[in-house]
Amino acid sequence: MPKILVIAYSHTGTCGRVAQLLCEQQQWPLAEVTDLRPRAGVLGTWRCVADSLLRRKPAICYAGPDPSRFDALVLVAPIWMSRLAGPMRSFVASRRSALPPLAVVSVMGRVGAYNAVAEVARLTGRQPLLGTAVAARSVEDGSCAEVLQAFGDGLREATAGFVVVRAPMWSPYAA
Repeated sequence: MPKILVIAYSHTGTCGRVAQLLCEQQQWPLAEVTDLRPRAGVLGTWRCVADSLLRRKPAICYAGPDPSRFDALVLVAPIWMSRLAGPMRSFVASRRSALPPLAVVSVMGRVGAYNAVAEVARLTGRQPLLGTAVAARSVEDGSCAEVLQAFGDGLREATAGFVVVRAPMWSPYAA
């Protein structure tokens, strides 16, 4: 069975609930990315907007096990201004060469969630294994549970046949 780690960034708590539900459904461990500088109030909201529009990589803190010890990671992050949230962008950019295959769960207000998959691909130089999106309202009413269950089951299947190679250079031909 593949070892999969869920890494979440949650500004308002919505992504945290998504990550916890996915971890409960699949029995996967959870790690967290947090801001070093709080984003409270109006100024914090403006920082979210600026980080997204300018694609900034704010200072973060990571609390969890070494991601390189896992066969795959699931990144759970919000969408700000149709882009990946800045703190998750920072996490991916700072560890890109040491990350195992990735999957992405985006939480959006209305639009832009699939932009996160493209941004993760751009940052890492490789396509995520799987991507899905849930609307914040579906988290609030619980209707996202089926989507997350299907996503988790699909990721298990996608990673079950992988032989993870931990070498200085990744190759699609290495076995």
